Amino acid sequence: EPDTDFSLPHHAEWAKQIVAKWKPKCGQNATDIPLVVAGEEVGEGFAARTSQPQGSLSPGEVGSGRRGNRNRPPAQSTKRTVRECLDPSRPGVIVGRCLQASAEDVERAVACAVADEDGWRALSAAQRYDKLGEVARELRRARADLIGAALANAGKTIAESDPEVSEAVDFVEFYSASARYFQELPTLHTRGKGVVVVVSPWNFPLAIPCGGMAAALAAGNTVILKPASDATLVAYELCQCFWRAGVSRKALQFLPCSGSREGAQLVSHPRVNAVILTGGTETAFTMLRQRPDIHLLAETGGKNATIVTALADRDQAIQHVLHSAFSHSGQKCSATSLLLLEAEVYDDPEFQRVFCDAVESIPVGSAWELKKPSGDLENALKVLEPGEAWAVMPRRLEDNPNLWSPGVKWGVQPGSYTHTTEFFGPVLGVMRLEKLGEAIALVNQTGYGLTSGLESLDDREQQIWQAGIRAGNLYLNRSTTGAVVLRQPFGGMGKSAFGPNIKAGGPNYVAQFMECADADSARSRVIALEGQLSDQQLEGLRRQLAEWARDAAAGERQEMDRLIRACESYDRAMKEEFGREHDPYWLIGQDNIRRYLPVRWLRLRVHPADTFFDLVARVGAAKAAGCRITVSIPEGLVPPAVRVLEEQLTASWAAAIEFVWESDEELAIVIREHQADRIRYAAPDRVAAVVRQAAAETGLCIVSAPVLMEGRIELLWYLQEQSICYDYHRYGNLGVRAGEPRAEIC
Repeated sequence: EPDTDFSLPHHAEWAKQIVAKWKPKCGQNATDIPLVVAGEEVGEGFAARTSQPQGSLSPGEVGSGRRGNRNRPPAQSTKRTVRECLDPSRPGVIVGRCLQASAEDVERAVACAVADEDGWRALSAAQRYDKLGEVARELRRARADLIGAALANAGKTIAESDPEVSEAVDFVEFYSASARYFQELPTLHTRGKGVVVVVSPWNFPLAIPCGGMAAALAAGNTVILKPASDATLVAYELCQCFWRAGVSRKALQFLPCSGSREGAQLVSHPRVNAVILTGGTETAFTMLRQRPDIHLLAETGGKNATIVTALADRDQAIQHVLHSAFSHSGQKCSATSLLLLEAEVYDDPEFQRVFCDAVESIPVGSAWELKKPSGDLENALKVLEPGEAWAVMPRRLEDNPNLWSPGVKWGVQPGSYTHTTEFFGPVLGVMRLEKLGEAIALVNQTGYGLTSGLESLDDREQQIWQAGIRAGNLYLNRSTTGAVVLRQPFGGMGKSAFGPNIKAGGPNYVAQFMECADADSARSRVIALEGQLSDQQLEGLRRQLAEWARDAAAGERQEMDRLIRACESYDRAMKEEFGREHDPYWLIGQDNIRRYLPVRWLRLRVHPADTFFDLVARVGAAKAAGCRITVSIPEGLVPPAVRVLEEQLTASWAAAIEFVWESDEELAIVIREHQADRIRYAAPDRVAAVVRQAAAETGLCIVSAPVLMEGRIELLWYLQEQSICYDYHRYGNLGVRAGEPRAEIC
């Protein structure tokens, strides 16, 4: 979906009309925002104006983005209150009054979502596709009002909000098409998981909640939106687009509430099947503490870094870093907050002068002023640590305490607070490094892994960096913000992601909101191997299975047949999707690579209830994906599958697989000591409570979906996605790549 070109006079006039319409909608003209529960708009209580201004709630509200991390245990509430929505660009100005849900409202909403009285889950994939297509059209029609609401309630400039609307449209259309693809695969039976709660942030109040709602709805789930309390007006305008398009108010409910009370009650509710969170890392851990078995899919914090080597185009690097660090006041989850300069660049006084002059030239002002590119600045840090000095001192604007000018800390030391802590504001820390390898280690040391950038014109440095950096989205010689649906699927690693690392805006995102089963899995066939698998060790397993099947009883032969088909499907999925790099656009001057990396340290946990298929298929899938496999077996248990695999594979697969016997308590210790990157069980009810608890404490992903023959789904649990965006042109010059076949310019 194209963004608006504000250089065109009629679009500039259109922007002025948005301001003219929305700026007066305050005070007595402020919008009354109801609850939407069980298909009903609940709006009583506005006359009483029992108010809670925005600033009075705990900074640790669930869904409030990165504005704090304190959380209180949920308390039952029976009385609804009204919360004032303030305009951060105009201190004290009320732009909305939002009714807050009570504990009873939460229970009603969940019960309604479970019942699905309007039959959203019963719709066919094609019917949901058509409904969501109308949602996309409604979003296009509502672009001006969505931007106006973000301007008034989130302090987001028109130039920043407009691409969000485009992204929201892309999410709806892409996810509905993706869901239809999976639902129409002849090898699968799919259905929605059930009830999905979307907990949205304040910094991206349009695209992110829209994407979560669209993906969950497209997969066949009912949805409850718990919006960020600092962007409730925006979320309400967004939901109205869905309702006007024909999505039922029972299929999509709107539940603004206190994050620390009713919000906690909602996300920890035992009848909620999945939670989508975009927010702080500590918020995700809080949710896991409240309910360790929660199916949490979260994009969380990021200490994002850009490395500039001596072989960079320095002028271009300055331009990219400024945009990465200070667009939307550094309040994008992808924003660069750490700049690592190779010694030659760091020690160059001219580079520091030009860079700091550029930072100081960034205008700061109200989002209502159309000429100002930077909106309200949150959580600016002013404390210096040993070795640090202000290269650019941040300053508060006198007429608005929410507004700060950007700041740059020079001389940040390894291991310091500035080095390891996400700021989520307009402060950039600058570090000195001797070698690229040192810089990569310092970036990985933070434990986060959302976005990372490199400024270098040297192909060798680019390859070293790509191989060593641990982040979900990599950017070469360009800014680290502005991911586009499918072009740069978005999501992190490490402390920046909770769940199986399936990226938003990518072709696999909706699959995690589906329950999948193999179709026609009971149908057997004559076992006759054709061709050869590309993975020789997997091919050896397939041939061994065929040999066992010849002497097996009918029931065992059927299981061997399923395993052989599974190995073939895993190999095919690797060749077609997971084992190669994808660039869906082939843009002139820019590579956009989607690739898959194996989970490095994978544990396959055996349970007494596991079938022969459950274990052998997981081993085959892990081998196809390239994982380092540890088969974890309860003490005293030696299933036939384990005995056979140990005898047949230990020698031929060498270091690719090992077998260990350990109790659940010992496995929990392995998790707490970070000796595993992911654990794969064959069913949810086979995960011991002590293991769940350890995973909740560390954020480790436990996958317990049924084991499938279909590799297009099964292999998702053994891989993690990575996006690489590389601007290979220099000022439009394509160099040696000028002759490459690329997409035509429209």
